[in-house]
Amino acid sequence: MLARWLLPLILGWSPGLFALSPAPIILVVGDSLSAAYGMATASGWVTLLQDRLAERGFPHQVVNASISGDTTRGGRSRLTAALARHRPALVVLELGANDGLRGLPPEETERNLAAMIEEVKGRGAQVLLVGIRLPPNYGPVFTERFRAIFPALAERDGVQLVPFLLEGVAGRPDLMLEDGIHPRPEAQRRVLDNVWPHLDPLLRPASPGP
Repeated sequence: MLARWLLPLILGWSPGLFALSPAPIILVVGDSLSAAYGMATASGWVTLLQDRLAERGFPHQVVNASISGDTTRGGRSRLTAALARHRPALVVLELGANDGLRGLPPEETERNLAAMIEEVKGRGAQVLLVGIRLPPNYGPVFTERFRAIFPALAERDGVQLVPFLLEGVAGRPDLMLEDGIHPRPEAQRRVLDNVWPHLDPLLRPASPGP
């Protein structure tokens, strides 16, 4: 009996050691659009993402590091600590809306996002960049310059892009809160549907080359 118990240890294996590897972490670094602003956390698209991953058999664990009101400058300042703490396999980078709403220079937003992408990639993690657009009342020149930040960064740095987080949601009173900025709980599944097609390929192992 003792020999049967010792043999696995001698061979470097025991039932306690034969455990699955830790679940890969998806770290969401965002603002109120990802922090379930104005609703229960369970209703937000990030929590719904965790549910969808489980339903579809993905082992990933979602960590939501989103803070309402955050800017790209704030996200950049806290990114290093978040990466060290969670060691994510993938980072969903959803920031910039507050930069635009506050009229911050688009060049600053672009620099901050570029630095965050570089840092995440330097840690060996994948990046999903989430595009944001501003209401038209900010003027066509500013809104177009802001919109262009996200596809330009995605192309330059070779990262996956969600073209617009609130596609099919923004501008609809039935899906937006009274402030016209944040989506209602009823819209959160549609927000997730905007993210999912661009996230899903990143969850699967890369196909071996020829």
